[in-house]
Amino acid sequence: MSKIIACIDGTNIAPAVCDYAAWASLRLDAPLTFLHVLDKSEYPVQPDLSGNIGLGSREALLEELAALDEKRGKLALEQGRLMLEAAQERAVLDGVTDPVALQRHGGLVETLLEMEDQIRLLVMGKHDENLGEHVGSRLENVVRTMHRPILVTTPAFSTPRRIMIAFDGSATTRKGVEMIAASPLFRGLACHVLMVGADNDEHRKQLDWSRVTLAAAGFEAVTALRAGDVERTLCEYRREHDIDLLVMGAYGHSVIRRFLVGSTTTTVIRDATVPVLLLR
Repeated sequence: MSKIIACIDGTNIAPAVCDYAAWASLRLDAPLTFLHVLDKSEYPVQPDLSGNIGLGSREALLEELAALDEKRGKLALEQGRLMLEAAQERAVLDGVTDPVALQRHGGLVETLLEMEDQIRLLVMGKHDENLGEHVGSRLENVVRTMHRPILVTTPAFSTPRRIMIAFDGSATTRKGVEMIAASPLFRGLACHVLMVGADNDEHRKQLDWSRVTLAAAGFEAVTALRAGDVERTLCEYRREHDIDLLVMGAYGHSVIRRFLVGSTTTTVIRDATVPVLLLR
């Protein structure tokens, strides 16, 4: 059965990840699993000092280092278990029935790839304090590797009321419109479809297609065509219309692809003040 997978860690973004995952689970009527992946890179590991240890004390010190590593690992496991318990309790308070906790050793990307067939929606948090010029290698690697929708959350939860689809008429973004139309996730919410480009008959025809497709699914979609820089125009429109959530295709072969791939992917996720749903 496809499920919502929410990645939990020990940062202050975890409560918002829990709440967005619970919101999606209830909207989609899909089971919710909280995942904590314990990678050794997440907790301190003593360097290999065996070459610097004298012959007389080497064995005892190596045994002590091994014991310390084992203790650190156990503490990290216990911390993860407590985080998962707290996430389950929070989801139950949000109305989710029987959320599941799952703890794994290994790399995050590798673990998610093993679970990919079970995932309907992946929820991950964005850590603003650690972004700098990057969104974080783990998050970016997940976005580039997975072929499932990924909801990248902001640090604070707010129930979505208005969504905006970044649309360019390509096969990728047309598929995104069809996915939104077919999914109960955004049913009943205000929906805006924004196309950035020249005002011509072809673009208006593509926008009309998006409006008709969404209308057939019960959405009263507002469509708009604007010229200008893609990133700036999307941000301005979002602010003007108080958009709660941005929906975009993660990859494609168009201006949206150039907007998302490489350093601009980082910019979108890094600068977004609302959650971003990336569709594949």
